[in-house]
Amino acid sequence: MKHLTKVLFIVLAVVCFSNVNAQDKDNRWIVEIGTNVVDFYPTDADPGLDNLTPENPIEPVPEPFDEDNPPLLTGGMFSDFFNTDHWNTGAFVSRLRVGYYVGSGFSVGVTGTFNSITQVGDVKVDNAKYLSTDLDVKWNVLMGKHYWIDPYLLVGGGYTWLGDGGNGTGNAGIGLNFWFNDWLGANVQTKYKHSFDEDKLYPHWQHAVGVTFKFGGVDTDGDGIYDKYDACPEVAGLEAFNGCPDTDGDGIQDSEDACPNEAGLAEFNGCPDSDGDGVPDKDDACPTEAGPKELNGCPDSDGDGVADKDDDCPDQAGPAENNGCPWPDSDGDGVLDKDDECPNVVGVAENNGCPIVSKEDEKMIVDLARAIYFVTGSAKFTDEAAIRMEQVSGILNKYKDITFTVEGHTDNTGSDKINDKLSQDRADAVMNYLIEKGFPADKISAKGFGSANPIGDNKTRQGRQQNRRVEIFSEFAER
Repeated sequence: MKHLTKVLFIVLAVVCFSNVNAQDKDNRWIVEIGTNVVDFYPTDADPGLDNLTPENPIEPVPEPFDEDNPPLLTGGMFSDFFNTDHWNTGAFVSRLRVGYYVGSGFSVGVTGTFNSITQVGDVKVDNAKYLSTDLDVKWNVLMGKHYWIDPYLLVGGGYTWLGDGGNGTGNAGIGLNFWFNDWLGANVQTKYKHSFDEDKLYPHWQHAVGVTFKFGGVDTDGDGIYDKYDACPEVAGLEAFNGCPDTDGDGIQDSEDACPNEAGLAEFNGCPDSDGDGVPDKDDACPTEAGPKELNGCPDSDGDGVADKDDDCPDQAGPAENNGCPWPDSDGDGVLDKDDECPNVVGVAENNGCPIVSKEDEKMIVDLARAIYFVTGSAKFTDEAAIRMEQVSGILNKYKDITFTVEGHTDNTGSDKINDKLSQDRADAVMNYLIEKGFPADKISAKGFGSANPIGDNKTRQGRQQNRRVEIFSEFAER
């Protein structure tokens, strides 16, 4: 009994700190190994001392006793149930049970035990061999749920040999499994074994305590974690990740690792940052060169906001529109070539980098143009006009990047229709002459205004002569 007390104490101490699981479909097989105790007393049987005869292999140890008040073989049901004086204790290992889980909390099993009977109630008897084989159906009350304590009920039957005889029994009992982990536990059980012939075998209680092993769980990927608890049952993994793998060993399971085949950092969801610039390699256009995030991890030596790999001038700051190079100013007029309509000619900003007509030339153009005369009623130049046209052409050809307008005007003699056409024809004649002399056609236009804009009095001969004129203005001319 000292050994039993120690075993029970150790079992209870261990299970108090355990969090494990009952037998279930992932642990279908169970083996129980331990010791057993047989007690004939608390069974409410009435065999009588006369049953202890030579024919009955359980013989009393000779000792004087009062025949009128003989010692008791049995008491009432459950009488002195915990009185160890009536117990017959077997060897330390005297019980073996093998069980199989069939589902819904039920399992079936076969149990074999042996013992040596020295006590029947208050009567000492000679050592008699006790052997039993029992079949049982066990129902786990918690139906396989994950608790460290696992109570159960059992029913069954078997055959028990006692000495040279024996008899069949019907059995019923209760028990507790205490699980230390997924496969190891302790077992405490008691069952009543009712004999079908009390002359051949007394009914009795059989208590048991021992160690329990369960196995047979399904582990498809062989990682030591049963499929039931394995979040990745078909891929070998780690217990820390519920059976899921961490291929690159960076402490981040593959399902949450954006780079499962490369060891990386948690802050980048498992991806590496080889150059340490705060941009993970998978998003880094320059993974071996540190660079800012806004340039996808690429360096910018000149700090112009254009990554060196895209910068045609990596050592000179320049805009992205010019591939990282500074805009040139070929003519040095302060207007960048990209904005300079005359990139090779010094000009002014107000004329988009092109030169403007000097005030002297502007006045000369106006004066010469007003002295261009035509044959009366036509757009044909007079002889004098040809000389002035040549002079005008020489001045305009200095300003081929500037836009000019030729205006034709008449006096009010005649109808508006005639005057409008005549003024347009004369303006066209001057424009065409200048184009023939080399002035760009896309930089000059002609417009006839008829008699709409007089500069003299049409009531006088001198005034009408002033109104019959041609005027040439640059786009920047002041009128």
